Amino acid sequence: MKKDFYEILGISKNADAAEIKKAYRKSALKYHPDKNPGDKEAEENFKLAAEAYEVLSDPQKKAKYDQYGHQAFDGSGGFGGHGGMNMDDIFSQFGDIFGGGFGGFGGGGGGPRRAKGSNLRIKVKLTLEEIANGVEKKVKVKRKVQAKGVTYKTCTTCNGQGQVMRVTNTILGRMQSASTCPTCGGSGQILDKKPSEADGQGMVQEDETVSIKIPAGVVDGMQLKVANKGNDAPGNSIPGDLIVAIEEIEHEFLKREGENVHFDLYISFPEAVLGASKDIEAINGKVRIKLEEGIQSGKILRLKGKGIPSLNGYGSGDLLVHVNVWTPKTLNKEQKQFFENALNNEHFAPSPEKSEKSFFEKVKDMFS
Repeated sequence: MKKDFYEILGISKNADAAEIKKAYRKSALKYHPDKNPGDKEAEENFKLAAEAYEVLSDPQKKAKYDQYGHQAFDGSGGFGGHGGMNMDDIFSQFGDIFGGGFGGFGGGGGGPRRAKGSNLRIKVKLTLEEIANGVEKKVKVKRKVQAKGVTYKTCTTCNGQGQVMRVTNTILGRMQSASTCPTCGGSGQILDKKPSEADGQGMVQEDETVSIKIPAGVVDGMQLKVANKGNDAPGNSIPGDLIVAIEEIEHEFLKREGENVHFDLYISFPEAVLGASKDIEAINGKVRIKLEEGIQSGKILRLKGKGIPSLNGYGSGDLLVHVNVWTPKTLNKEQKQFFENALNNEHFAPSPEKSEKSFFEKVKDMFS
């Protein structure tokens, strides 16, 4: 079981952005591989701290984590950035947080950072059945990759560091700052030789089929991440990521509300009076239910566990069946006579029991 991100950084859930950054820097410096050479436990703690910071420093990711926990990102397929980070990812994304005190992993403090390629974004449409059960999708993406036979050489502007240092005079004295090398874009390498089909950075575009494991319980608009399936960057770089946006296809009969699913059941007046057995739509096929004699229009039947599974793995929502008694709009002479006679029959007069909930109480129960 994954350790809580707040616990990893030693902060509360109410910590603001400055506190989160401060806690991460403290933890990262403590477990930095340059300070703990060969220490596998320190290296693991260093990665955990970076994983926690990646999520908690992003307001949108933090909100999803607070609501769904780890399952909001990695589900069963390792999504969310914190599922497969390595040292290169960490130094590429968060290296500036160390304030220049350390360099790349394994470089003794002076190694170059590896540039990261751009992300790719796609949209995946899912049926309600696929959302409820989880699904593996295979999608074709066009990725930029380094061409076969392309070679790179050390950038002469930054001497392979990927950064250039600048010194400026201020009222506080001479200040030194680092910025990404404008020549190589941070990779520390520039194009040496390339095949004719490659572009000016030595890249070609290729189609690749990517398998995406989508966990049950995702919601419309949620974004998942498949690490290292975005575009390559020139030289000794890290591929970008594939960002997968979820789009829910509206079901013909069922309406989703969080983890619950709603179904409108229309029955005839005789069925309401005499009772009936009805087949209703559920996520994974039809379900037969029994309606009691004298069932009232507006009655809500709750089928436990027939809704959408929780993204956190804490059970499933319910299927709520809304009973609607259909009133005929036209009657023949005999039928009309029957109901005219019933108007003066006290047996047909409304007589709700005290246990019967009002419409407003039923709505309140639905949202409680």
